[in-house]
Amino acid sequence: MAGFEPTVRIQREDFDTAAEIARLTQGRADLGAVVTFSGLCRDEAGTLAALELEHYPGMAEAEILRIARETAERWPVGGLTAIHRFGRIEPGENIVLVVVASAHRQAAFEAASFLMDYLKTRAPFWKKEHRRDGSAGDWVEAKDSDQAAAGRWQVTR
Repeated sequence: MAGFEPTVRIQREDFDTAAEIARLTQGRADLGAVVTFSGLCRDEAGTLAALELEHYPGMAEAEILRIARETAERWPVGGLTAIHRFGRIEPGENIVLVVVASAHRQAAFEAASFLMDYLKTRAPFWKKEHRRDGSAGDWVEAKDSDQAAAGRWQVTR
């Protein structure tokens, strides 16, 4: 594994993307690339008032840390931050942030994509929709397309 411990946080409050990038890169002349992904809550064509994200404290952090460590083992990255929010999140608000720093852009892009694909399919979060019209919202099911995206990273032996 790389010579650092990935930063993983699960939090109710919003995050500042620029501050997280600065925290990861400050004083680091060895880095040549930073790739970020920020996931936002969509309004689902105007029907969604909010998403309610639930998790098991401790379990979610441990799983995301495991995925982040696997990312750092697979790519030559120099720093990695993963932040996932929980609670009620309204359309346009941040849900997740992935920041990956590396000496080279390709490693940073691939590592960020891998980490996000695995967060989508393996991180233990449950999402319930709250509808604008007041009708009962659904629990959001995992999509086949998310599983397919994560499947491209499988190592065949």
